[in-house]
Amino acid sequence: MVEEKELVTALQTEADKESAFRELVSQYKERLYWQIRNMVLDHDDADDVLQNTFIKVFRNINSFKGDSKLHTWMYRIAANESITFLNKKAKRNNVSIENMKDNAVRKLESDVYFEGDAIQLQFQKAIATLPEKQRLIFTMKYFEDHTFEELSAILETSVGGLKSSYHIAVKKITEFIKTNETL
Repeated sequence: MVEEKELVTALQTEADKESAFRELVSQYKERLYWQIRNMVLDHDDADDVLQNTFIKVFRNINSFKGDSKLHTWMYRIAANESITFLNKKAKRNNVSIENMKDNAVRKLESDVYFEGDAIQLQFQKAIATLPEKQRLIFTMKYFEDHTFEELSAILETSVGGLKSSYHIAVKKITEFIKTNETL
């Protein structure tokens, strides 16, 4: 595994850019995939957004200044691409974001890539009810164990605001699960 600083240098050097990019994809594709998947829910959509994220990273790597870590910068791109994708998909299908989320959750029940049981499906349904930013914050904190400081750098917002959003999301999820218990 190549160190981040060396990888950035190689990515910004024309002679090494392609091989460095292959290394970058190898190192980050799974983590970015799951961040995106937790936002868009659908496997095929997540693959599309992941591809768009890597294209943006490749095209814009020379503008990366190193003010943040490379993975922070890529997570920010992935988060923005996920939100943009969801908004475009809703507009293209002429439905609200809420209707689209409902459809995605229903589709998740028959998704061959979803390996969860009934409790995990209920948990995913609860997460899907969250507003986009709250869902993003919750999934990045809960599933990927980012610190609030990392999230602050990725999402360019205050730690206090993130903590508040996360705790509100937890309350909403808990309430959804209590209200929709089937046991």
